[in-house]
Amino acid sequence: MTLLPTTLVGSYAQPEWLIDRQKLAGRFPPRIRARELWRIPEPFLAEAQDDATIMAIKAQEEAGLDIITDGEMRRESYSNRFATALDGVDIDNPGAALDRSGHPNPVPRIVGKIRRKRPVEVEDVKFLRKHTAKPIKMTVPGPFTMSQQAQNDHYKHLADAAMDYAEAVNAEIKDLFAAGADTVQIDEPYMQARPKPAEEYGLAALNRALEGVTGTTAVHICFGYAAIIHTRPSAYSFLPQLKGCRCNQISIETAQSNLDCAVLKDLPDQKIMLGVLDLSTHEVETPQTVAARIRRALVYRKPEDILVAPDCGLKYLPRDVAFGKMKAMVEGAKIVRGELADSRR
Repeated sequence: MTLLPTTLVGSYAQPEWLIDRQKLAGRFPPRIRARELWRIPEPFLAEAQDDATIMAIKAQEEAGLDIITDGEMRRESYSNRFATALDGVDIDNPGAALDRSGHPNPVPRIVGKIRRKRPVEVEDVKFLRKHTAKPIKMTVPGPFTMSQQAQNDHYKHLADAAMDYAEAVNAEIKDLFAAGADTVQIDEPYMQARPKPAEEYGLAALNRALEGVTGTTAVHICFGYAAIIHTRPSAYSFLPQLKGCRCNQISIETAQSNLDCAVLKDLPDQKIMLGVLDLSTHEVETPQTVAARIRRALVYRKPEDILVAPDCGLKYLPRDVAFGKMKAMVEGAKIVRGELADSRR
């Protein structure tokens, strides 16, 4: 693998012909199904999503990314496609739960034991593997985050729901690796949003989701989509705790928050997927700006420990902006690679 390999956190900007981007931007990420977002009628939707996925793959390859995702073209949000495919949830009669901004949001209602009925993303990873020769990554929502994005009408304790979500995620991850994934990333943004329950039972659920998994795994923890959550704290409320996580990589954002990268010293056992693109603005960073953000992390971690990525998903950006930022990220990593090569001669 190239030094300072580049990758997306998961999502790429979906095309306007596929999804109503104005409707998408006007709401919080859906937790239940939101079929009204799709512009393509149901009989043709799967084919359109395939076409959009191929476009997303080729855009990443054209930009020069080292590890390719499917851009999450088939998803209304990062979590709801998986969360609504499980047994034990009523998606036709949803409940409500507070989102990370404190507003109520329609969510799946837990009415029975959470179980995975079938593989959810296996065909997606097979499609991705078929259309690129580069290493590939697939993302799944984390058990703690899904437990926070549901109304619990069944379990005595929400911790029990999180552990059953973890069982479902664990089975999915193993199937994704068997289908050809090189990396599987678990998205756990609510660990940052709700650090107390994350410490009480979220980390245990995350480790259960990773139990017995032998492939390369990552965990993404962030402050939320910049298009939705506009303010950023200067430090994570839940990050050093991930030292006890079974994952191989931890994805964090540093660009918009101007995070003090000294915190990376607290995670010596994992590689860092370093967020270097500020997604709160449509301004495309220069490669030099990206390079400077990478250098800040190299004060505290070896370059062999760093992967380069956006702060979060590119889902809400215009496609031209998303591509421009992605390209700048690749060029910024090249600058730093060149500097490192010169210093080692």
